[in-house]
Amino acid sequence: MTTHEVFNQVPPLTGYDVADDAALLDGLAREGAGWAADEVHELGRLAGTERAQEWGRLANENPPVLRTHDRYGHRVDEVEFHPAWHEMMTVAVTHGLHGAPWADDRPGAHVARAAKFYAWRVDAGHGCPISMTYAAVPALRQTPELAAQYEPLLAKREYDFGLRAPLGKNALLAGMSMTEKQGGSDVRANTTRATPNGDGTYSLVGHKWFTSAPMCDVFLTLAQTEAGVTCFLVPRVLPDGSLNPLRLMRLKDKLGNKSNASSEVEYENAVAWRVGEEGRGVRTIIEMVNMTRLDCVIGAAAGMRQGLQVAAHHAAHRKAFGKYLIDQPLMRNVLADLAVESEAATVLMTRLAGATDRSVRGDTSETAFKRLALAVSKYWVCKRWPSHTAEALECLGGNGYVEESGMPRLFRESPLNSIWEGSGNVAALDSLRAMVREPQTIEAFFTEVELAAGANPALDAAIREVKDSLTDVATIEVRARRVVERMTLTLQASLLVRHGNLAIADAFCATRLAGDWGNAYGTLPTGLDLSPIIERAIPKTP
Repeated sequence: MTTHEVFNQVPPLTGYDVADDAALLDGLAREGAGWAADEVHELGRLAGTERAQEWGRLANENPPVLRTHDRYGHRVDEVEFHPAWHEMMTVAVTHGLHGAPWADDRPGAHVARAAKFYAWRVDAGHGCPISMTYAAVPALRQTPELAAQYEPLLAKREYDFGLRAPLGKNALLAGMSMTEKQGGSDVRANTTRATPNGDGTYSLVGHKWFTSAPMCDVFLTLAQTEAGVTCFLVPRVLPDGSLNPLRLMRLKDKLGNKSNASSEVEYENAVAWRVGEEGRGVRTIIEMVNMTRLDCVIGAAAGMRQGLQVAAHHAAHRKAFGKYLIDQPLMRNVLADLAVESEAATVLMTRLAGATDRSVRGDTSETAFKRLALAVSKYWVCKRWPSHTAEALECLGGNGYVEESGMPRLFRESPLNSIWEGSGNVAALDSLRAMVREPQTIEAFFTEVELAAGANPALDAAIREVKDSLTDVATIEVRARRVVERMTLTLQASLLVRHGNLAIADAFCATRLAGDWGNAYGTLPTGLDLSPIIERAIPKTP
């Protein structure tokens, strides 16, 4: 018996090029990596297929499983992943999203990698080992002899999964293992001890409370020596083929990021090699942290774009009250507001990737800019992602609250980047620390934002406001969040005014800086031309 006719349904968002993103492509060219456009599009087209999207769904609905022992009772400490995980990892590694830029001498190599990381957004979980492998190289270079052995394998575009002696494998993945139960972000409170063995190695005894991607081949780990916190390279498998005694105690049951295994680890005299100087572990590993913070910003920008496109696609195909949602004035305001936020994040992300690329190549002014700009951006852009995704989800109504839409998974993912590599307070205070200890960073920051001076009255006022906010040293710590928020908004506005779409730049300055904005998305002021903003948000499907 036919009870009803099914109609007014939105077609699946598949068969499109995720990299068909004007802000991304303009930034790719502007920051010196236009030569990578073909590969970025190749990856974007794959990300837009039903097959790749299915990999992401399957990997999250079939999370990794810890096997501490084999059938005979031998300790193995292995994590089993769904085949979809390995498919996604293979794509990411073969396209060079991991350590490949460190072996690429072309200017813009790190920008190209950032664009590909942004475009390949079928699943956030598998990006964790990819990001950590990318970030491990600059830290490892603190000890050239180790870098000479491991860096070529960390940069190789081959996915070689499985526990074997690292230097005998075709390619490697790296992780980081820093936080402990009692300290969290305060790694100087770590209690794991490292004792020298007399042969150049150390033995580690202790624990780590949060070690993601425990099936990586090597880990950068912090432990205490007589000189203080020190960084070490810890392999999962020793050179003789035996398992290093890193005991995986359990996997975390997390809010999101389900496809990625995050574990608690105990070291039972695990063998390690020192990286950098004794007692200088925090300074050594901070290079890795800064690189993964860049990926936090990239991931948040990519997540905003994904949520925006799902919402815009839905609105373009769903009718209500006699016309398509996208033609309803209030829905247009919401979508345009989401698009403004998304594009500001993408323009900022590409600029930070460009600064990273030029810093790696020895540009000291870009190094100074990156140090502060990355810290403030990590705080603010990552903070914006959850509210952005919540609003995008709501554009689908009740359908958005259903798992099949994909929006609940995106929503659960959205708080992570604000927590990873230092939650809000840590990121805000690190921004203040950079300004105090490295005054050249604040000079580089204002040099950048003032390139747009005179172009927009709201931006000029914001620059003056930020400068004034830094003069009251006595209260600046308690105001740290507000200060870094305004710094990021000012930087985003400057970039949009100089490089972005004119309609988006005007809307951003009028709302985020001038204050003509409500407390929710969809409150852009009247008089703005929303059409060009919305047109840039709708994915081009067959």
